[in-house]
Amino acid sequence: MTTRYPIRIGSRSRLFLRIAFGVTPERAYAEVADDEVRVRFGRFALAAPVADVTRWRIEGPWAWITAIGVRMSIRHHDVSFAGSPRGGVRLDYTPPVRWGPLRIPAIYYGVEDLEGFAAEIAARGIPGEDARRS
Repeated sequence: MTTRYPIRIGSRSRLFLRIAFGVTPERAYAEVADDEVRVRFGRFALAAPVADVTRWRIEGPWAWITAIGVRMSIRHHDVSFAGSPRGGVRLDYTPPVRWGPLRIPAIYYGVEDLEGFAAEIAARGIPGEDARRS
């Protein structure tokens, strides 16, 4: 069974995301399947095994300039797929996810339903927390 979670696209970010990343509502989502978590964000796609998820964490909101688009942190090498600064669910992976020549230790999913996405991961016995409530 696969559950799809649309990625939230902010109204002020819509045009920029379409031009820069090829994002449309139909091409901006994360999916949780039996064996993997997939994300599609315009021209970008990535799949990672559920079995390699070690923990989850809901974070945000973030500054717009650091949140929108497909981003890779220089310091930690995590990747985010976000269409608004509202926040996201971070999944930590061990071993890191291979994405071309990159090794990604964590992926942020800026989905519309942060709590639902996190609950689906938690239902698989993976620990996590909502850092917004800390």
